Amino acid sequence: MAKQPLPGAEYYAGLPHHVVGAGAVLRDSDGRVLLVRPAYRSDTWEIPGGALEHGEYPWQAAVREVKEELGLNLPPGRLLAIDIVPTQDDGRLPLINFLFDGGVLSPAEAAAVRPCDEELSAVAWSTRSEWTARLAPHMARRIDACMHAVETGRTVYLQYGRPLENGHQ
Repeated sequence: MAKQPLPGAEYYAGLPHHVVGAGAVLRDSDGRVLLVRPAYRSDTWEIPGGALEHGEYPWQAAVREVKEELGLNLPPGRLLAIDIVPTQDDGRLPLINFLFDGGVLSPAEAAAVRPCDEELSAVAWSTRSEWTARLAPHMARRIDACMHAVETGRTVYLQYGRPLENGHQ
């Protein structure tokens, strides 16, 4: 006897759940990257960004998050990277993260950046050694890959912050 097809809602309810996020990699004229300190986490810094809202596209989410978190109306540029993060031991769902080029802020713009959202406790312009120290290892690898994407003009596909090269991790 042939299986009866599941009703659409039941079928979709059984599929895996993922969080989709988007962020912007903002830089200053010295090549530093802007990191934000979430008030709700003490273990790492992040880049401006967050989860997509219902019906929102990743680019729209990046625009919204930069505006909400920093008060900046800076529509990001091209896609730098897509990073797939697996389920975490602490129960966090898998994440698909879209990272866009936030561009280079002028010295005056960079000096004026402040948190505008209660979700953030601080901002910091960070050199490579500083973002490596401040970020979780997979997030530091992600920023390294984004900076490489800025330099080369190519978009990179990442798995847990690692580029997939020639089909291998």
